[in-house]
Amino acid sequence: MKDEVLVVDDEPQMLIAVQETLRRSGYSVTTAGSGVEALNLLKQEYFHLVITDMRMPEVSGLELLHKVKQLAPRTPVVLLTAYGTVQNAVEAMRDGAYDFLLKPFSSESLESVVRRALDSVRPKPEKSSHTIVTQDPQLARTIDLACQAAQSSATVMIEAESGTGKELLARMIHSNSPRSSKPFVAVNCAALPESLLESELFGFEKGSFTGAGVAKPGKFELADHGTLLLDEIGEMAPILQAKLLRVLQEKEVDRIGGQAPVEIDVRVIATTNRNLQSLVRDGSFREDLYYRLNVVKLTIPPLRERRGDIPLLVDFFCKRYGRGRDGIRIHPEAMEVLQLHDWPGNVRELENTIQRAVALSAGSQIEPGDLGLGEVQPSHPSFKHADLGLSGGITMREMERQLIRRTLQDTGGNRTRAAKSLGISLRTLRNKLNEFGLQDRAAKSAHSQAV
Repeated sequence: MKDEVLVVDDEPQMLIAVQETLRRSGYSVTTAGSGVEALNLLKQEYFHLVITDMRMPEVSGLELLHKVKQLAPRTPVVLLTAYGTVQNAVEAMRDGAYDFLLKPFSSESLESVVRRALDSVRPKPEKSSHTIVTQDPQLARTIDLACQAAQSSATVMIEAESGTGKELLARMIHSNSPRSSKPFVAVNCAALPESLLESELFGFEKGSFTGAGVAKPGKFELADHGTLLLDEIGEMAPILQAKLLRVLQEKEVDRIGGQAPVEIDVRVIATTNRNLQSLVRDGSFREDLYYRLNVVKLTIPPLRERRGDIPLLVDFFCKRYGRGRDGIRIHPEAMEVLQLHDWPGNVRELENTIQRAVALSAGSQIEPGDLGLGEVQPSHPSFKHADLGLSGGITMREMERQLIRRTLQDTGGNRTRAAKSLGISLRTLRNKLNEFGLQDRAAKSAHSQAV
């Protein structure tokens, strides 16, 4: 996956020069002729790096820097400046800019600062196992917020459907935190009965109950100076919720049968596949505990809402489970089946599907029959057109082109709405428009609507 770079400048020649230099270096480049246009793009898409001129009408480079830090805190910003505004650029670096380039600059200088800026936010090698594979703007912003929150000890709440990667995100927070060298301990609150969960969390002393032949520290003590993941916190019994609240407030635990509390220093991350606010209204979850846990709230969109990630994830899982086999690939028709499926089990279901397909495929290519998904009847609205005017023998490429064209017509040329209807990212739609030569038609449609 190429790094996505947004270049902003009100001088067309400068835009073209920077764009061509970076594209030759292998980057994917999007340009904006003003700060206003750049802000619109930043609200719709995720970029790994922003390069912006300092002096621009309406929205200056400094104002754009502040907006970037609000929308995507970890995205580095490089400023382009003339000699007379060097002092402003230096001050902007104190406000969070990564670096600045003095105009005119060489292509080598540009490539060097871009490479260093991108390297500055890449996960360290030892933490790469917890990297989340995505190109979805919403999830990318969630990851940015998670990495920012990782630097503190604030409690984090992750709400998402099962199979979306809640624990993976929790482990990524721990790996990027100052506690990364300390334990990461996970407890599934839904898998243990109330009595056993209490002893697992808080520990017990010898002789505190029948069978307690030796003292045992709880998960909180085992996670001291590290991170404790409370998985499916919404399933915790009310009496344990009260005890957990006290632990979070007092930063100490009482072992079952213990004589004195034990001080702890633990960062808590809670996950749930349920709506905790609804549980609070129903009276099954304590409101005070909810607010104690919900200091930083993160959400992960389900896979059906980020279908643009499916090809990335498929490639990732094919490489993971196809090790030892020479370049296992997926047939285009099999990819179509994967794109049409609604994935109620989210990424976990997709991973299991690819693992099974790799095991069952006879050759180096995964066929539709290897997936075990049967006949796919998608419920996604972008596939519900009653009549696209298609006839037998049409290629999948032509079908895709006509579907995109029809969806753009239905949305009046609104690319954001069209991408959402198609279940793909705005960037993917733009690439498809370029591929199929539909850019001019989309622009004309949008213009006619405006007129």
